[in-house]
Amino acid sequence: MFDKILVANRGEIARRIFRACRELGLRSVAIYSEVDRSAPWARIADESYLLEGVTARDTYLNQETIFEIAKATGADAIHPGYGFLSENADFAEACIKRGIHFIGPSPGAMRALGSKAGARIVAKQARVPVIPGVDGAEHSDEELQSSARELGFPVLIKASGGGGGKGMRVVRDPDDFQSALRTARTESKSSFGSDHVLVEKYFKEIRHIEVQVLGDRHGNIVHLFERECSIQRRHQKIIEESPSPVVSSDLREQITNAALALARAVGYTSAGTLEFMLTPDGRYYFLEMNTRLQVEHPVTELVTGIDLAVWQIRLAGGERLAFVQEDLEQHGHSIECRIYAEDPANNFIPSIGEIEFYRPASGPGVRVDDGIEEGTQVSPYYDPMLSKVITWGDDRREAIRKMVRALQDTVILGVTTNIPYLVDILKHPEFDSGRINTNFLEEHMEPWTPSPDTSNSTWLAIAAYEAIKESRRTGSSHDEDDWSSGSQDPWKETSNWRNVSRE
Repeated sequence: MFDKILVANRGEIARRIFRACRELGLRSVAIYSEVDRSAPWARIADESYLLEGVTARDTYLNQETIFEIAKATGADAIHPGYGFLSENADFAEACIKRGIHFIGPSPGAMRALGSKAGARIVAKQARVPVIPGVDGAEHSDEELQSSARELGFPVLIKASGGGGGKGMRVVRDPDDFQSALRTARTESKSSFGSDHVLVEKYFKEIRHIEVQVLGDRHGNIVHLFERECSIQRRHQKIIEESPSPVVSSDLREQITNAALALARAVGYTSAGTLEFMLTPDGRYYFLEMNTRLQVEHPVTELVTGIDLAVWQIRLAGGERLAFVQEDLEQHGHSIECRIYAEDPANNFIPSIGEIEFYRPASGPGVRVDDGIEEGTQVSPYYDPMLSKVITWGDDRREAIRKMVRALQDTVILGVTTNIPYLVDILKHPEFDSGRINTNFLEEHMEPWTPSPDTSNSTWLAIAAYEAIKESRRTGSSHDEDDWSSGSQDPWKETSNWRNVSRE
């Protein structure tokens, strides 16, 4: 096992990995940008080092500076988290050349499955169904237009090396194809360093199903069942759950076997996720593989009891999996909601500023993965996700009820968040019944306006926050004698927050 791990990331995923390091008894190193100077997640690590600059390119994507810090601190491994350098095969290879362990799959596996175009080739060889389409690298723009007509509109243009909806365009009208192709290529080049795109048949009312896998260096690989990730805004997931409400045992066996076949085809090690599209008639097609830990990994952890973050590190250290496929089962149901600093009522514009008050949800069956606290600066330079709320219940409806309560109990003041929007999604009858697809938000949540907040928790928090601000402004203080005289105001004591918490 390693001695010291440098985490080349930020926010809630950095905190998650630091906790895994602590559980394994490993020392950890945090790196942080000037914007993240006071970030709480950086204080969890044993050592923390400043990256000069504020943009991602100058900080968390600055490979040379990261390697310099790793050498200076004696870190013998680097964990990339998700995003940033996590799926950069060149970075993984550079780690190896410097004698540093990369906590993830081999560069070869990343290149084979990390590219959508490369993954299609592997899938075809493994006889796993892929979406009908063509590789943009093999055709001129005019040939791609002709192929799109043969596929039949609408078609989807998407970046080969990307994700998160970047470099992706749905084209419904043939006259719009060339313009959309240029836009997708430009965005792909800007975001991923390559203008390589694919053109595929676009299906309506699909579900997004993904399979979590773990593989060791000794030839053992298992799946940890599926996640439903169909609630998406502009191709970005915002609510995930496990198990899927529509995947039968037979379909689960088919999709998970396909995922294992793909992973075995490239000798995959580490944690990874294979993503599939599921059509209304029950057909599935392979989409891509994420060769890293996913944002939504906690829902799998809660239904299987497997700590994916810990096992990713253990596998990178050469350990064997301590379980086989027959040992793994799904128990209950788990849902995750991503909380963003954005205004859903105003075209989801990012909300920039300081978090002036924060109270996360808690209680049985509730987990919160976050990277914020009071005083945290929400900047325009990085992804606006603040935290993830994850709930577990004996069944789906119990998990939903717990999630609604948890979101309503979450209080974040100082920036606008999407919490009310998430609550309304969870309360929608179609979501409750499990009738969802990747177009759910467009079909059922537009236009959206926030409803009046009647949560006692929120109003009590606002009242306490205003009282605290007034106390700070006036500089008022109290001593123990004030209690006997009755002049002590508990609302002005931050340590007495328990007086307004809901049990």
